[in-house]
Amino acid sequence: MDDRNDQEGAGMSWTVLPAAHFAEHATLWQQLHRRCGAPSLLAADFVAPLLAQFSTGRELLARCRMDGETVAMALIVPAGRAGWSTFQPAQAPIGLWLQRPGLDMERLAQGLMRALPGFPLVFGITQLDPAMHARPADCGSVRTLDYIDTARVTIEGSFDTYWNNRGKNLRANLKKQRARLARDGIPTRLVVCRDARDIAAAVEDYGRLEGSGWKAARGTAVDAGNAQGRYYRTMLENFCARGKGSVYRYYFGDQLVAADLCVEDADSIVVLKTAYDERVPNALSPTLLMREEACRRLFDEGRFRRLEFYGRVMDWHLRWTEDVRTMYHVNVYRWPGLRRLHTLLASTARSRQAAHPSP
Repeated sequence: MDDRNDQEGAGMSWTVLPAAHFAEHATLWQQLHRRCGAPSLLAADFVAPLLAQFSTGRELLARCRMDGETVAMALIVPAGRAGWSTFQPAQAPIGLWLQRPGLDMERLAQGLMRALPGFPLVFGITQLDPAMHARPADCGSVRTLDYIDTARVTIEGSFDTYWNNRGKNLRANLKKQRARLARDGIPTRLVVCRDARDIAAAVEDYGRLEGSGWKAARGTAVDAGNAQGRYYRTMLENFCARGKGSVYRYYFGDQLVAADLCVEDADSIVVLKTAYDERVPNALSPTLLMREEACRRLFDEGRFRRLEFYGRVMDWHLRWTEDVRTMYHVNVYRWPGLRRLHTLLASTARSRQAAHPSP
């Protein structure tokens, strides 16, 4: 495919090319990442392995320059018959879209649509975090949709103060579990791996945990030999090589019972994946026990300001924090009238569904 360019107002130019060329532009992506103050989930060494393992060959790399400076970049794919969207493999918690702060997302997306092959009518930017991009109003050519609620723990003050503000039932339940383990002579142990040389073994351990449960039956478990396993190994080795990755492993005696795969940036740590041994008796919660000890360590170390989960908020998240926010998608239409029509059709469909619910 030849590069395509389009002007959208004075000084703005979009270029698109096959995403297979990402490695040639990774330095540029990383420079923009730093200028945006973007989280680790958009770093070049997080993104490149996603393409290596999960791309289909249809993805494009888009770059926007304004007055000679790169101000936005994205990985994008065709979506439906007349649309495009950001590339969104399941392993990426947020949409692969970077833009300089203060720029108009609607204007950027409109310019990108005019540079894309064919005649796209809509461009979707998926899984945006309002902590990074303030949610725009539904007006003009922009329509937003809720994605999920997600939670985070703010790390400030002492762990004891934080823990005493948790629910009484949570604290009592975990205290009871620890007493039971002590009576049975089973010590607990939290091991944190940060060395890139140890990541292969850590990902294999993680895969064995997921392979013991329901994800194995569905074929979605991480395994050292599948695309997910290769992705997490490569990505975490990259992050650990620069001191920004970690794998938390939790043991009952010598038995590995839970693990977290994590990436870090200057002020946050993100839990990407969690697995536990489903053969552990139901009276014990290895993930929650690990989380308590891991949180205590994070509070004591004081290296981060936030512990991010980014997955859909669950009941157990709400026992650990009240800090919940709604992630969202953005659709930008070629014309405002098309946005109004789409909104009307979606509203009509919801009304019909409410009037005639499925049996």
